[in-house]
Amino acid sequence: MTPPLSLPDILKRARTLLQMGLALGLLILSGALGFELSQRQGMAAVQVNAGHRLELFASTVDSLLNRLEHVPATIQLNKDVLAMLRAPGEPGRAKVVNGYLKELNSHLGSMVVYILNERGIVVAASNGEEPSGFMGEDLAFRPYFLDGLSGKVGRHFAIGNTQGIPGYYLSNPIHDGQRVVGVAVIKISLEPIEQAWSMLGVPALIADENRVVILSSQADWRYTTLAEQTIEQRVDWQVTQRYNLKTLPRFPLSARLSDLDSAQLSQGVVLNGAGLAPHLNADVLVQSMAIDKMHWQLLIFTDLAAVRKQAVLVSLLSCVAAGFVLLLGVVVNQRRRILAQKLESKRVLEQANAELENKVTRRTKALTDTNLRLRQEVTERVQAERTLRAAQDELVQAAKMAVLGQLATGITHELAQPLSAIRTLSGNTSQFLKRGILGTVESNLGIISRLADQMGGIIHPLKGFARKAPASPAVTDVGQAVNNALLLFNSRIQSEQVTLINQCPEGHTLAWCDPNRLEQVIVNLIGNALDAMREAPLKTLSLSALPTGDGWIRLTVSDTGSGIPEHLLPRLFEPFFTTKPVGIGLGLGLSISQDIVREFHGQLSAENPPEGGARFVLLLPEKGPHDTPPDPAHKPPTA
Repeated sequence: MTPPLSLPDILKRARTLLQMGLALGLLILSGALGFELSQRQGMAAVQVNAGHRLELFASTVDSLLNRLEHVPATIQLNKDVLAMLRAPGEPGRAKVVNGYLKELNSHLGSMVVYILNERGIVVAASNGEEPSGFMGEDLAFRPYFLDGLSGKVGRHFAIGNTQGIPGYYLSNPIHDGQRVVGVAVIKISLEPIEQAWSMLGVPALIADENRVVILSSQADWRYTTLAEQTIEQRVDWQVTQRYNLKTLPRFPLSARLSDLDSAQLSQGVVLNGAGLAPHLNADVLVQSMAIDKMHWQLLIFTDLAAVRKQAVLVSLLSCVAAGFVLLLGVVVNQRRRILAQKLESKRVLEQANAELENKVTRRTKALTDTNLRLRQEVTERVQAERTLRAAQDELVQAAKMAVLGQLATGITHELAQPLSAIRTLSGNTSQFLKRGILGTVESNLGIISRLADQMGGIIHPLKGFARKAPASPAVTDVGQAVNNALLLFNSRIQSEQVTLINQCPEGHTLAWCDPNRLEQVIVNLIGNALDAMREAPLKTLSLSALPTGDGWIRLTVSDTGSGIPEHLLPRLFEPFFTTKPVGIGLGLGLSISQDIVREFHGQLSAENPPEGGARFVLLLPEKGPHDTPPDPAHKPPTA
């Protein structure tokens, strides 16, 4: 039978177990500290290396794309260019300018150089003599044209709407004295950037100011978005066709990237990039740098697998070193037992004092350096916040000015005819009042009051066109709306000897729509029909309104003018597109009318009837949401 252990033996065994536990804990702690320190050093080295590559690549992109930024400004120095813009009807001048631009483009090595007139039409191009040239194209919707027309230098990425080739566009206004008479544009190929991805050695992408990936070393990353698209952005991209009407999916890491600010991305953020690219593992360092002149953002994705492996190796080496230190400590401990207690104590105290002083010195220096770095970072962040705030203010002001310009243009165009009618009626009313014909005076005043209400109704749809405000539909007499619209054109119809065929009697055809907005659409269609018949030998204006039998009202406005060229029919309802001569119309009437009709859940289309002229067909729903339509999923029939 084993004798029971004495208290000293129990304490001795407990002390041994405690020492073994402490030794094991020290090994684990050494491994963990070695792993953490190695990982931090590796991360810092990767960040510095990636930062250098970002700076080099950003500088390369800037030099490749902006080396020709002075060229558009020099085009206006050519006397043939100004002569062509002053006399646009002389084809010989355009041919001379085409030759000059072709030679200039060949010398520069750019994709194409062309000139837009003040309406956004290409009047000269380096590829003007080629079958696929840009001559005659309407590029008024492009942002670089709008920048140039406003007197600014334009820098934009866009996908070409003719050949579908992406490029970087530089534009500059062409002045004739104080007036901007055109815009010079140069398109620079992005192929050199695609060939330069090897400089980075890691997957990378470039996003434009809309946070859309426009360039990438990974083909499946292109034309994805790093942030959620707003409705305003989708409308703007559709109007300007910057991305050639492509569907833009979300970037795989967009949800996490959108929560990070530019300061965080510039320093580097570790994200889970599993499945993002074939050569990327779970942990990926994402770093970014702004390319300020183009307002682009360059992001690179560095795999951290090598850093992790190095940290594991250092952790193992730390454990071995800690074990060696423990063994050395055991040997030293044995030696201390041999030496005299006083000498050993004195030596230990001196050593501890020296180490303490050394640590205090090192810690003091480290705290001083850290404090200095923190002050520098605070100063840099304050300056970055001021710069960002100023840029945001400028963007808000630019957006306000764009909206004001759009509303002013629409109001000027849509209020011209009601104001003309009010001017005529007020003059007639004054004469009738002098003659004492009060009945006519009262009638004219009633018409003027209705026209004033109509003008107010015009302003509200224009705001609805910009803001997508809902309409106020009700049961509307189509015949009455047609007659109200014709009141504005009675004098013009008589003076221009137009034959009117009105098959829209009041009280016979009812539709579900906003009456004021319907009158606005009819006024625009009648005005366009009269304009189309201005030079026609036979002038006949025909209007009819009939139910289709399946829940819709078909209202047609026909004229006997020259008709609409077939190649222009698909673009007829685009904003700022017009077939009228320069100075007559802004190209907003049909676009606004189509927007109004769509709010009624209707349809507006144009066609050329076999008998000649043009015909606009307006389909309106017969019943409202509180009635029972034939089929809730029924759509308007093809006009």
